[in-house]
Amino acid sequence: MKKMLGLFLTAALTVSLVGCGSQPAPAAEAPAAETSAAVEEEPAAEEPAAEEPAAEEAEEAPAEAEASYDPVTLHVAYMPNYGSLWSVLTAKEKGFFDEVGITVEMVEFADGPTIIAAMESGSIDVGYIGQGAHKLCINGKASIFALSHISNGDALIGGEGITKVEDLKGKKVAYSSGSSSEDILVNSLQAANMTMSDIEAVDMDASAIVTAMLSGGVDACATWSPNSIKILEEMAGATKLTDNMTFKDTTISLASWIAMPSYAEENKDVLVRFTKALFKAMDYAATDHYDEVAQYVATQVAQDYDSVYAQRGDAQWLTGKEVSEGASNGEVEEYYEVQKQGFVAAGAVEKDPVPAASEYVMLDVMIEAGK
Repeated sequence: MKKMLGLFLTAALTVSLVGCGSQPAPAAEAPAAETSAAVEEEPAAEEPAAEEPAAEEAEEAPAEAEASYDPVTLHVAYMPNYGSLWSVLTAKEKGFFDEVGITVEMVEFADGPTIIAAMESGSIDVGYIGQGAHKLCINGKASIFALSHISNGDALIGGEGITKVEDLKGKKVAYSSGSSSEDILVNSLQAANMTMSDIEAVDMDASAIVTAMLSGGVDACATWSPNSIKILEEMAGATKLTDNMTFKDTTISLASWIAMPSYAEENKDVLVRFTKALFKAMDYAATDHYDEVAQYVATQVAQDYDSVYAQRGDAQWLTGKEVSEGASNGEVEEYYEVQKQGFVAAGAVEKDPVPAASEYVMLDVMIEAGK
């Protein structure tokens, strides 16, 4: 895992920091005469009695296997992109959730804060969040039970004539508050010794950002993939000003699976089962099979295959084994600590005192799911 993630964290860690059924035992041997008489008088009487236990054992074995998990249905929140769906859809399509007795009902949302709000209302059991919504977990709104991947899908994009962050002064910049969109915008401005007051920030729904940018309604935008890819491909003169890798020396952009703290406490066994299936899917999807996974995602979100396949470069896709081992040896906890320090520096953490990552990240679920 260190080899996979070193690019993202080397400098960041300096700053802060996965019967043959035996035959029934033969009865004691009877004298030859008695045996012969039994066969003559009741030729078929003893064979069924001898075979019946074996037949019952054969029938009971599958029933016991099926009963090893209590069936459960989970309402699962996702966002319509490859990063959100790469592992959960693979687990669904390959039957890995079936193996642990889970049926998933997929529900689409625009961003992480909206997913957390739906969880608070009780309509969603587990959900996926990108970088920006992690600040809500630090502030006690949700518990993280599985690391998904390290993202590079967020971007700050300037329109015609805007080639550096400093050019945004006084310009209209679209973003989606509370999400990774806001996170990368704030980080970019801070790196240029600017604040939100130096721009005309326009808060809007993530789905509206592309239209606003392409129509010229705003001068720049902060968004994530696939919106960022679409804008850069279709808008003449558009320039990527920053992305997640721009800030690899001070923070790390994580994507995670979350649940309400109360749900997580009461249903830890279900979260372990869900994560076990997720990890098996990550092992499958992170090492190859990008074309297959992209087809799953394209079908789910009703997007063309090529645009979804283009998103496969948006992250470092971790295997379940890497995440489980990293949770066990302390690496995963360190990643969340680095992420947290970035939010603290940005003034986004409200809790006092600031909690340790282990207080809102369920490392034990990741460890157990990898066994």
